[in-house]
Amino acid sequence: MPSRPPRSAAGHPAPRAGGRPARPWLVLAACILTSSLGFVDGSVVNVGLPAIGRSLGGDAMGLQWVINAYLLPLSALLLLGGGLGDRFGSRRIMALGIGLFALGSAGCAGAPALAWLLTGRVVQGVGAALLLPNSLAILGSTFEGEARGRAIGLWAAVSAISAAIGPVLGGALIDLLSWRAIFLINLPIAAGAIALTLAVVPPPVRRKDPGHLDLLGAVLATAALGLSVWGLTVGAEPTGWTPISLAAIAAAAIIAAAFIWVEGRLGDRALTPLALFSSRQLVGLNLMTLLLYGALSGFLLLVPFVLIVGAGYRATLAGAALLPFPLVMAVGGPVSGSLAGRFGPRVLLTAGSIIVGLGLLLVLRISAGAGYWSTVLPCVLLVALGMTCAAAPLTTAVLSAVDRRHTGSASGLNSAVSRTGGLVVTALLGSVLGSRGGALIADLHQAAVAGAGISFAAAACACVGVGALRSQPEAGRADEA
Repeated sequence: MPSRPPRSAAGHPAPRAGGRPARPWLVLAACILTSSLGFVDGSVVNVGLPAIGRSLGGDAMGLQWVINAYLLPLSALLLLGGGLGDRFGSRRIMALGIGLFALGSAGCAGAPALAWLLTGRVVQGVGAALLLPNSLAILGSTFEGEARGRAIGLWAAVSAISAAIGPVLGGALIDLLSWRAIFLINLPIAAGAIALTLAVVPPPVRRKDPGHLDLLGAVLATAALGLSVWGLTVGAEPTGWTPISLAAIAAAAIIAAAFIWVEGRLGDRALTPLALFSSRQLVGLNLMTLLLYGALSGFLLLVPFVLIVGAGYRATLAGAALLPFPLVMAVGGPVSGSLAGRFGPRVLLTAGSIIVGLGLLLVLRISAGAGYWSTVLPCVLLVALGMTCAAAPLTTAVLSAVDRRHTGSASGLNSAVSRTGGLVVTALLGSVLGSRGGALIADLHQAAVAGAGISFAAAACACVGVGALRSQPEAGRADEA
């Protein structure tokens, strides 16, 4: 009989030499289950916006903040979440994030008014900011080379599946029960994620010096993002740009400059070490991420919303309209991740961004009376194919562009950039969410053209700014997890 893996005194699988766990694929399962919380919640609410608006009241700006109250702390604090994982252990911080996410989900489900719902969304965002970068950092320290590419490919594929199944499940829960049920489904997932994480991810080696916490940097980043998003949201209203919205954006720029100054003074102790930006590769990858995920966020928000409000779809059918997305990702994600680990990511990143742009142009064929199979499905399939080419190679490239000491910070930065793209795009879509009838379709088409242009710009960033990165084995860190 084969011998069982050695176990630590606490009952966890003992790590291999260099801090690597004895059961890496169980670690992958824990990371996937954990990250699915953030990805499901990031998409399921899109289908619930009309029902939430009818139940709790709220205009287009209120509906925007149902999304951005989650994305804002997620975007701003992902940097802190990655840094906390680097200093105190990704396992510990990830488990804390899961607990906070569950608490926020329970608060959202019981919200008696819109303000309470937004408060719960903020708590969810804080929890997601802790769990997402650390799940990825644990993967980066558990696998190497082509195995890392395959693992991240599976992680990206299942994450995409979770994000795309979310609207289907959410739509069914809304039609059968209530919009509140879309938050309650997070509770059993969170319980399973915590149990599996504590069981299979080795605890970190205790550090004598846990390091400096850049709380000032976190406050400045949150303030800069919050003011800029609020200013963009107000400026996108029919009243147009006002002195207040312009002043908010100007204040955000000043605070962002102060953030850069503070980070420069702190060096490697910073929330976002500026040394990360000395790499042209990482700068190009993050710029591409901002553009590509901004375009994708607009697509995933507007398509189900327009199908419900403009085409009369039930919530279940509107959510099911995106179901081909996870099927394509499930088949192609591991393959693209493995190819990126072997040959480098640039070609896949460039081609994927172009394909997403072409898929967004097909949105121009959607009208109030258009059929699903001939109009909606082709654009969903093409966008899914493009993201399949780009998602896993992008993640692999980010982890390969920095040394292992900064994997948490780098993954947190890249995740923050992707959510910031969604924040900005959502803030600019208020006019679409407030439109009805023919004006809604016209605004959808304008947004699709803009999204296609953004995707093509992302392709240019990948082609010019990203070199032939490869996954390279590095010495393990005993305290990474």
